[in-house]
Amino acid sequence: MTAADKDSPLIFIVEDEADIARLIASNLAEYGFRSESFGTGRALLARARRVQPELAILDLGLPDMDGLQVLRELQEQHPCAALILTGRDGLTDRVLGLELGADDYLVKPFEPRELVARVRSILRRYQKAATQEASGHSSALFAGWHFDLGRLHLTAADGHEVTLSAAEAALLQTLLKRPNKILTREQLIGERDLDPFDRSIDVRISRLRRKLEDDPQDPKIIKTVYGAGYLLCASVAWE
Repeated sequence: MTAADKDSPLIFIVEDEADIARLIASNLAEYGFRSESFGTGRALLARARRVQPELAILDLGLPDMDGLQVLRELQEQHPCAALILTGRDGLTDRVLGLELGADDYLVKPFEPRELVARVRSILRRYQKAATQEASGHSSALFAGWHFDLGRLHLTAADGHEVTLSAAEAALLQTLLKRPNKILTREQLIGERDLDPFDRSIDVRISRLRRKLEDDPQDPKIIKTVYGAGYLLCASVAWE
C-alpha cells in the first residue's frame, strides 16, 4: 500500500453520509488514490466543470438530486469512469445505472477492499485503452462508422455524430480489437470475475446496438452467439 501523491488517479466521491465518505477516502488513500468528497450531486458536477476525475463513485440517495441524474449529467458533460455505490439494490436502479454509463455497481454494506479492487479493475481497463491510443491507434473505421477514441465520438457515413460514454467506448474498443471473433462476456468485462447473474455486459451491448444499428432488434454489426458471447461482424481499419 502506498500514499497518494499528486500524480495518482483522482477519484470523486459523492456521498451524503460523512462517515461513509471518510471511510471510502481513507481506503482509497491507503492504496495510492487521491480523492475529493462531495455531499451533493450539484457540488460534484460543479467541481467536474473545473477538474476532470479519472473515476466517480456515486451514491444514488442524495439530498439534492437522484444519483442517476448525476451520472447522466456527468456522462453527457464530463465523461469519466463511474462506480455506483448505494444501498438501493433494486434491479431497475442497477440496469438504469449501467444504461447511463456506469462501469460497475456495488451495494452497501460493502467490504472496503472489494471497493478498491473494483476501482482498480475499472481504471486498468481505461489505462489499457489510453496506452493503446498513445501507441498510435487514435481512431477506427468499421461498418460505415468512424470511431474517435480520444473524443469518444462515433461519426456515421452521413456525418452525424453519436457520443459514447466512457464505458461504451471501452467495450466498443475491445470488440474492435478482435473483429469477427467470438468474445465471451468474461473477456468483454475485463479484469473482474463475472457473477453468473451479472448482466452488465448484456446491458452495455444493448446500449451500443441502439447507437450503431439501423434495427437494434435485428443487429448486423454486433451479433449474439447464444451460449458463447458476442461477435463484431465487420472489418476494422485502425488509424
